[in-house]
Amino acid sequence: MDTITPAEGTQLGDAHIYRMPLPRLSLTPGVSHGPLDGAWWPRCDALELELPALVGSLDPAVGTVTRVTVDPASWPDAPQKVMTPGHVIEVAQSGLAAEAHAITLDCSTTGRWELLVIPPDEPAGAATRLLSAAADTENPLSAPRILELAESGLGGEATWESEGGAGLR
Repeated sequence: MDTITPAEGTQLGDAHIYRMPLPRLSLTPGVSHGPLDGAWWPRCDALELELPALVGSLDPAVGTVTRVTVDPASWPDAPQKVMTPGHVIEVAQSGLAAEAHAITLDCSTTGRWELLVIPPDEPAGAATRLLSAAADTENPLSAPRILELAESGLGGEATWESEGGAGLR
């Protein structure tokens, strides 16, 4: 049996633990009045890495996140369960078009939260606008519609304005 010895000048207790950076997250202040409760811009498409950081950044008053529902197109390799500090979160996949580009968090205290999931490779400027627009209390748009309008660029600006999305520009 091999034994592991620490490198010269180190102790066994000097191991480094990697922690995901704080999530890029914007939540609707107070109670949401629209189809979205905010937006999340993950750094990669590995839900098992990203979800613990997202859940850990939420106010403890929301309660324990017990289940999430994700879009299989956004999270093709999502596991059925994700370990977070203190508990396991069940992961379900939704086939509904209305839930594309979204993650739904089922919380023990506050009920359900739906967040726009901004693609990890989205340019920073566009992602910042999407984070703000999705968390706007006046936002009437669903996750797929916000992304559709954002991707249409200047051609979608009139449509965006007519649907109440003035905050995306």
